Amino acid sequence: MTASVLGRDYRLLWSAAVSSRFGDALRTPALALLAAMLTRDPRAVAAVTVAAQLPPLLLGLLGGAYADRWDRRRTMAVVDGLRAALVAALAGLVATGRAGVAALVIAAFLLAALGTVFDAASFALLPSVVPPAALPTANGRLQAGTAVAGGFLGAPLAGVLFAISAALPFTLDAVTFAAAAVLVLALRRVPPSDEHRNRPAPGRASVWREAWAGMRWLRRDPVLWRVTVATAGSNLAISGVMAVLVLYALTVLRVPPAAYGLFAAGAVVGGLVGALGAGRLAARFGTLPALRGVLLAQTLALAGFAVARHPVPGGLALACFAAGTTVWNSLWSAYGQRHVPAGLLGRVGAAQRTVGLVSAPVGAAVAGFAGQVYGVAPVGWAAAGVFALVTAGAWRTLREGVSRAERRTEPVPRP
Repeated sequence: MTASVLGRDYRLLWSAAVSSRFGDALRTPALALLAAMLTRDPRAVAAVTVAAQLPPLLLGLLGGAYADRWDRRRTMAVVDGLRAALVAALAGLVATGRAGVAALVIAAFLLAALGTVFDAASFALLPSVVPPAALPTANGRLQAGTAVAGGFLGAPLAGVLFAISAALPFTLDAVTFAAAAVLVLALRRVPPSDEHRNRPAPGRASVWREAWAGMRWLRRDPVLWRVTVATAGSNLAISGVMAVLVLYALTVLRVPPAAYGLFAAGAVVGGLVGALGAGRLAARFGTLPALRGVLLAQTLALAGFAVARHPVPGGLALACFAAGTTVWNSLWSAYGQRHVPAGLLGRVGAAQRTVGLVSAPVGAAVAGFAGQVYGVAPVGWAAAGVFALVTAGAWRTLREGVSRAERRTEPVPRP
């Protein structure tokens, strides 16, 4: 199923997401490079990274509440307009030499905070743009597009642009946000329907109470809750591996430093292949059975990664693991979008992301300390062990979750 088959509005939404991701891929490394130019204090440099990581955990539920309160199309456009103005102001400070570390920290935090609202609104808007059966494919193609924009285009270009002018990556990032806002405004208005009965009425309840309504709904749905917990367990392992990946590649897999970029690109290619194949897997097996298979495949891939002591098998195992990650993310999102009432989608989606991400800092910290004490080689085995436990815990849940409602809303698996 191609983007043209998914329709005009999907193409616009896809283009807006890819444009924003391209800008993010330019800005993120540029912020780190600029911070390193301004100070050699590791704590100050790390503060810029941490500032961008905190809002999804601290404000993610709040972003979901506002995504359900407001018109989602206009919310996305306004948020990207604000982000464009904020990054343009930062570019001006950088160009005039007036950007300090404090300005970078504030900008990183505000951009990430606005991003929580945009992400929640985008997640909730997608089911009104494509048919339910097309959601796995639509999510997969969104992931594929953002992977190409970020991994293949934005990240390599960021360093080149920064070398030309430190303000250039931020200027281009502002342009991508403005373009995304225009694309979103071109979407057709979503007509009111009975599905929106669960939207909160502004002013009748505190926004935090509305935000927690999404968490309560998620907690009461046994399948979606357990899939979300499995995602948190998976992210514990993934963040641990990613935290020490450079050292692991150089010391355990013996990747030559000059070839590390190629090694990392293999994982991006794997993720791209998985994203493009997510819809086919859902159509062939059904969403929940496919998720079971993905967990098992990722466990085997991580075990192969832990065993490997050469760049080629290690890189192939990592690429397979990355493919599983994008398939999981695409199908997990599609399952929630199909089963959660439309008026709650922003809040429940935000709750899914918050619970799924809460383990990531823990995994990174544990891997860092363990690598310091025991070396980085055991991190691969520990990650494989965590995935094995997650797979064992989720296996029965995902099997029993294929309910009558799931069978009615999904394409019939082909023999």
